[in-house]
Amino acid sequence: MFSDFAFRIFDESILKYHIKDDVYQSFGNPYPKDDIGHLLYRKNWIDTVQWHYEDMIRDPHIDPVSALELKRKIDASNQDRTDLVEYIDSYFLDKYKSVQQEKDATINTESPAWAIDRLSILALKIYHMREEVNRKDATPDHIQNCRQKLDILLEQKKDLSSAIDQLLFDIESGKKYMKVYKQMKMYNDDELNPVLRNKK
Repeated sequence: MFSDFAFRIFDESILKYHIKDDVYQSFGNPYPKDDIGHLLYRKNWIDTVQWHYEDMIRDPHIDPVSALELKRKIDASNQDRTDLVEYIDSYFLDKYKSVQQEKDATINTESPAWAIDRLSILALKIYHMREEVNRKDATPDHIQNCRQKLDILLEQKKDLSSAIDQLLFDIESGKKYMKVYKQMKMYNDDELNPVLRNKK
């Protein structure tokens, strides 16, 4: 199943990141560029680094200059994340381009890659919640609370994985079709963001 394949790659990326646990470490993708695994690994690495950016920027004692620099990094990371989702959807569009759609085929509320994006974030939630469950310095109440949350996250993983695999099966069999609407973010565009436009 594709969801199992993707989640294994997400786990691989998360584990590799946490060897050094440093947002500034160099990135090395073990998958060849023409392999979907390359896009999945890159996607999750971006998510993992951003997860830790988000932790850092919530430091109540962060220097304002450092906070602004970090905010810029988060903005850039969000753009990279969106780009990777579109690359992954392009892979599926190409893979299923010759599928004959059924006359009454329907479209899903989200594309396969945006569902896979949620699976990548879910992999991070599971990893970090499991860390909380295994903390030696936490209270029994904290551990129990986190164990209950971890159980829910694992149930979400099961449901989301099933939904992704069903969606891909339906697209492959012509019961559903997909479209990709390029993200039309306005706040990074010099012409669409009035603040940036007025600074030109």
